[in-house]
Amino acid sequence: MKSSMEIFKWLDDTSLVDSYTINDFRTSKDTFYINIRLIFTNSTEMTYREYFSKTGRKYSFHWQKKSGEMISRWDNAPHHTHISTFPHHRHLLDHCTGKSRHQFSRDYGIHKGRNK
Repeated sequence: MKSSMEIFKWLDDTSLVDSYTINDFRTSKDTFYINIRLIFTNSTEMTYREYFSKTGRKYSFHWQKKSGEMISRWDNAPHHTHISTFPHHRHLLDHCTGKSRHQFSRDYGIHKGRNK
C-alpha cells in the first residue's frame, strides 16, 4: 500500500505545485483516503482523490484549466466496460481512452525528478 507520506513529500518537493489544500485525509490501520486540491505553477488545477486498502485502490485525478474547463481526468470507476484497460481509463473533452497509466507528465512536458 502506498504511503500517504509519499504523497505529502512529493507535494512539498515538486516544482510543479504552487499550492495545495488538503480537503480530507483519513487513515486507519489498513486504509487511507485523501482528497487534495492542487494549483500548479501554470495556474491549472487538479482535484486528487485516492482511497487505498488491502483489497484495492480507487482514484480520480481531475485536471482543469483555471476557467473550469476540463483538461483530463484519470479514474478507475467501473463504468466504461468496453475499454481494454477496464476499469482504468482517461477522460478527455470529447472521449474516453483506455490509457491505464497516468500520463500527465509525458503528455504535458512535465519531467519526473524536477524539483524545487
